[in-house]
Amino acid sequence: MSGETGLRERKKQRMYQTISEAAISLFLRRGFDQVSVADVAAAAEVSKPTLFRYFPAKEDLVLHRFADHEDEAARVVRDRPAGQSPLAALRRHFLEGLERRDPITGLNDAEGVLAFHRLLYGTPSLVARLFAYVSRSEEALASALAEAGPGGGADDEPGGGPDGLAARLAAGQIITVQRILAEDNWRRIAEGATAEEVHPGAVAAADRAFAMLRSGLTPYA
Repeated sequence: MSGETGLRERKKQRMYQTISEAAISLFLRRGFDQVSVADVAAAAEVSKPTLFRYFPAKEDLVLHRFADHEDEAARVVRDRPAGQSPLAALRRHFLEGLERRDPITGLNDAEGVLAFHRLLYGTPSLVARLFAYVSRSEEALASALAEAGPGGGADDEPGGGPDGLAARLAAGQIITVQRILAEDNWRRIAEGATAEEVHPGAVAAADRAFAMLRSGLTPYA
């Protein structure tokens, strides 16, 4: 049964990928608002009802690329080495992302990545939808911090009580800092700099930002 379940899940993920890639290709060529859901369904060779089973909203066709990153910060905190603080683990992870030019850090000058970012940040409905993604990232990270934070999280309900509030406040600040760092990197590249040119400044900015977090988030630092 597990083999059948695994096969179904792989087919499902391939369908997500196929539909999303077809949609983004159309959006990049013609503009988000100029492409209908029917156009995307036709390009992906699926029916509209099938498309909506996978993507409830048109904006989700684009933001699917963020799906793997939605709980990334939470996973970093939960999978960190013994003895390493949550904030230190998140700093290390962000710096490693800069080093490998992970698009999520904004430090990637591949034309396809830049075109995607122009589509995302240049479309108001996508920017608005992005806030839902950010909120879910904060919730996931708050849960992980509540588990790891003051008192070990054993008696803390994520989101509830004083320590739950502290975890939510910390998560909001961390996710916001990472978003601002990524947006600044993307802005500098969009203005004409290469990823190689931006990298030293991006590392220095990340170090400064996480130092500011560390001074204010002592329980998680």
